[in-house]
Amino acid sequence: MRSFLIGTGRCGSTLVYEVLARHPQVGFVSGLDNRWARTPGPVRRHGGTIYRRIPPGLALRSGMRFGPSEAYAALSREVSPVIADPFRDLTAADATPWLAARLRRFFRNRASGGPEHFMHKFTGWPRAGLLHEVFPDARFVHIVRDGRAVANSLAQMPWWRGHLGPEGWRFGPLPSGYAEEWDEAGRCMVHLAGIGWKTMMDAYETAREAVPAELWLELRYEDVLADPRKHLDMILQFLGLPWTAGFERDLARRTFSGRRAEAFREDLTPRQLALLDRSLSGHLHRYGYRL
Repeated sequence: MRSFLIGTGRCGSTLVYEVLARHPQVGFVSGLDNRWARTPGPVRRHGGTIYRRIPPGLALRSGMRFGPSEAYAALSREVSPVIADPFRDLTAADATPWLAARLRRFFRNRASGGPEHFMHKFTGWPRAGLLHEVFPDARFVHIVRDGRAVANSLAQMPWWRGHLGPEGWRFGPLPSGYAEEWDEAGRCMVHLAGIGWKTMMDAYETAREAVPAELWLELRYEDVLADPRKHLDMILQFLGLPWTAGFERDLARRTFSGRRAEAFREDLTPRQLALLDRSLSGHLHRYGYRL
């Protein structure tokens, strides 16, 4: 069984990924595997077992990084940089035979002989059209977060390239309507981050249409924080995984805080907030967020 956890980035998917990776039947690409091209086969296949035997803080913060990784360095090495850093979303039309074969081999080498369920996380473009074409039985869990919170978080990240404008960031040119909107509003950097979220969400809505409904689960990050037991159980049921005593114990040791859920209301100026409210209102409404 294979699944993909996907989201725009800065959407809370990392927390969900780290929690699900503690499940005894879940395998993943570890940070160690991502950084070290010559990771021994047993470590590759049983990284999840190693991760679950190390205290959570140590497994994620030590130099070894046994925790789950998006593995873009490893994907670039072994598959293609097009998977790791595309300027647009990847669809079924991008599944050329050589790319599909490399992608299957990448995950097969890490899943064979390991846990029953192999999970991987992608952020940014959904890539779901391509992934569904290559892995037609794979399931997708899409984590959604308030676009204003995502924009606020992106703007504070040292790796965010929005300060270079659409010509210098990773996501290609803005759609014409969005480009005009940004120009007319004065080219605010935070606004650009919000338009980036809106552009990603457009891609997720298109990608969802390419995947059978029974293979796609969508959850809001804020709802996971509010009731982690309920929503993690929903994910496990969707993936066909049991709720185990060990997973229950690990979950009980974690703290899920919504303290930063609406930090954008304090971190941004009234003008920036007004820009985001106006720009993102249609998308926010569709996902149940209040203005």
